[in-house]
Amino acid sequence: MDESESNLSVKALHDYNLIRAALDKGDQKAYAELMERYRDSVYFMLLKMINNKDDADDLTIEAFGKAFKRLNQYAPTYAFSTWLFKIATNNCIDFIRRKKMIVYSIDKKFENEDGDQLTIDIKAKEPNPEENMVKKQKVIMMRSVVEKLKPRYRQLVELRYFEELSYEEIAEKLNLPLGTVKAQLFRAREFLANIMKNTEEGI
Repeated sequence: MDESESNLSVKALHDYNLIRAALDKGDQKAYAELMERYRDSVYFMLLKMINNKDDADDLTIEAFGKAFKRLNQYAPTYAFSTWLFKIATNNCIDFIRRKKMIVYSIDKKFENEDGDQLTIDIKAKEPNPEENMVKKQKVIMMRSVVEKLKPRYRQLVELRYFEELSYEEIAEKLNLPLGTVKAQLFRAREFLANIMKNTEEGI
């Protein structure tokens, strides 16, 4: 154990051991346990930030995806949870900016695990005509990209984003475990990102 690891709590040290197992051995169970340990806390943090359950669910999966891709960048000078929450928070702020939400700024503060104070804006209920037009254009573009996915991933994306079914409804409709639906949707989002990576405009 080096000096940086000796500063970790028992919980944080257990996380670090899981990270090493994931990176050094490709241990999928280690990834799953890390997600299980922090999924709820990340979800509820994001829900407080954007006040939308479906978006918070999607952003939770996205945050873990980004964290796992950068796992080799994590250093045990601070807890994994602190690092993960920072990624989730920054990703959520980027999401809000991408959506160009019409917001009413209110004096509401939220403190994440890092102790950072964030001002929370509440999304307006109705988009303006320009936003509706942009949304329609993005849906058309999204459909053309989704067509390039493998059938099982295409079906999940269509149910989730075009028919706007919840994860639970998709699991019931396809007779799949809820965890499988979430995991495969995460993979589908990865494939979509790779397909769209070289396009001039993102969805």
